[in-house]
Amino acid sequence: MTAFRTHEDLLDAVAERTFDRPPAIVANAHITGLGVARALAAHDVPVIAVDRTGDGAAPPSTAVDLAGAVSYPLDDQAAFRDDIEAIADAAGRELVAYGCMDEWVHAFADTDPKGVRLPFADRSVIDAVLDKTSLYKVADRLGVPYPETVYLADTTPAAAIEQLGLPLVLKPAFKRAFEEAIGTNVVEVTTREQLHEYVDLAEAHDIELIAQSKVDAVRGKDHSLASYIDPDGSVLSLVGSAAVRNPPEYGTSCLVERAHEPVIEERASAVLGATGHHGISEAEFVYDRDREEYLLLDINTRPWKWIGLPVAAGANLPMAAYADTTAATYEHDGVHDATWVSLADYIEVLGTDTTVRDRLRPGDWQALVSGAIEQRTDLTTAVYRPSDPEPAYQIIQTALGAREYYCAC
Repeated sequence: MTAFRTHEDLLDAVAERTFDRPPAIVANAHITGLGVARALAAHDVPVIAVDRTGDGAAPPSTAVDLAGAVSYPLDDQAAFRDDIEAIADAAGRELVAYGCMDEWVHAFADTDPKGVRLPFADRSVIDAVLDKTSLYKVADRLGVPYPETVYLADTTPAAAIEQLGLPLVLKPAFKRAFEEAIGTNVVEVTTREQLHEYVDLAEAHDIELIAQSKVDAVRGKDHSLASYIDPDGSVLSLVGSAAVRNPPEYGTSCLVERAHEPVIEERASAVLGATGHHGISEAEFVYDRDREEYLLLDINTRPWKWIGLPVAAGANLPMAAYADTTAATYEHDGVHDATWVSLADYIEVLGTDTTVRDRLRPGDWQALVSGAIEQRTDLTTAVYRPSDPEPAYQIIQTALGAREYYCAC
């Protein structure tokens, strides 16, 4: 089991190691970070996982060589830069950075730490994608549909309600600061009083809000383009369908399957190409029952929770990014169908919502229980892995209330 060290102890441990290739530095160290670490470790890339605490699933993984604390960039971005530069100096090698939530991506891009290679676009490009205001303007130019949207910076709450009606959906232009303030990045508003409350809260935290009509989305038809685009524009990608969420409407992805929807690839690629983005990203779409078409919701310019699906299906996006950033090589033999499941979330929703049907077959469950899952190429999990049990134990401890887990991804 890898210990989660203080920053000073982490520097000592890094200095004691000899790295024959650039280590990957993965931030933060939760489920997404675990998926990235396992993808890289499969190709013998050394992984240093960093976070503000050691409560995530990644630090105890056998895929992580070293783990420890760094300053949280939303608290002190300059201190974060100093901490990362100190790790690179201790390693005696350049690091390859993987930001697994928006604030970490922004911190790497903003501070550009010495001794760190960034396998993604610069901040201006990232902002053009992450900021829903600019993202939807790009979609407008390309004719890519998205939910009816009102920018609250340009109007009043009353006018937004008049245009969109109630209920409506409230989102921040940049989601992470809003999530830190209220605990989520999507709010369904059902009353005028609620809307005014959130608008006041956003103003107090200097957060730009948008309001959207509530989409009558067809459950099980959420689709995303998972991709890595290299600096020359070559694309490695896969379309995934979030067939089950917990809760079913706006919840976290529980079970995601490879899908075959060319329109998702076409629309996502057009938007990404127009912004000039390169790096790992997930472009999210829902299917609107009323408009009978897929609507663009968001694009994450980083790895995300089910990053393990494209890896299992033959498109190891983290390794492709590493190879383009270093002297390493990565070759793949094409993409095949696969399913990713977050067992803790999936079992919970199956046990609490009678409208959700089990999409796994008896043989899938038997493979999970027996450990044969690790010989399967068509089924993978978010955390559980028999040969790497500590991350799953960490999640179990969290579910039992024995430890905190501050981030869902």
